[in-house]
Amino acid sequence: MPARSATLSANPKPVDEKLTINIGCVDLGQIDLLVQEGFYNNRTDLIRTAIRNQLATHQDVVRQVVMRKTLVLGIQHYTADDLNAVKAAGQMLQIRVLGLASIAADVTPALALDTIESITVLGALHASPAVKAALRGRTASA
Repeated sequence: MPARSATLSANPKPVDEKLTINIGCVDLGQIDLLVQEGFYNNRTDLIRTAIRNQLATHQDVVRQVVMRKTLVLGIQHYTADDLNAVKAAGQMLQIRVLGLASIAADVTPALALDTIESITVLGALHASPAVKAALRGRTASA
């Protein structure tokens, strides 16, 4: 069966993902000093700014890899209606997302298995635990 990638249904509102990092005492002290001096509102503000600066520095590389790997950049959302349309067409999806891939709560594990050939997400995958478990063997990193 032919595989296809598609932009489907309205996108859900993006949700920030929580990260935990370990940082040395000296670095943490310097961060606290910059916050105290008013350069940043808080530690998180400094860390987000540093990450954004690094991403901006490497944006050409990211863009090239996105093109090479044919990734959807941003948010890709799939509902049961979307997947039923794919199933009715006799097709399977190869989902490749850099950002957020979201599979709606109305998608059953059986429907996901019937319509999703593979799923590659650099970022976050939001789906029910049952759908994630069903797709575990079809999930890869880009």
